[in-house]
Amino acid sequence: MSQDVFGAGDGRAAEQTPVEELGYEEARDELVETVKLLELGQMGLDDSLALWERGEALARRCEEHLAGAKAKVEAALSRGTDGAGDGNGAGAGADD
Repeated sequence: MSQDVFGAGDGRAAEQTPVEELGYEEARDELVETVKLLELGQMGLDDSLALWERGEALARRCEEHLAGAKAKVEAALSRGTDGAGDGNGAGAGADD
């Protein structure tokens, strides 16, 4: 937090990485910092609103990443259960 991640109030907002290019961890970390800055309440209204809007976009980006991860896990689990009765189970009643 010693570095100015967001450029709040100094005209650097245009230099920020577009939200749609951020990975989950990057978006989450920036969102945490955004909330901290907003909670301080030391910015003007325009800067606060701009930061709030970026925070909303970051939250949506995190949700997109999580939804994608959930879909991958569900797909992997369904592939695993589809093959459950094909004899590949380890010792599941093999010699009973």
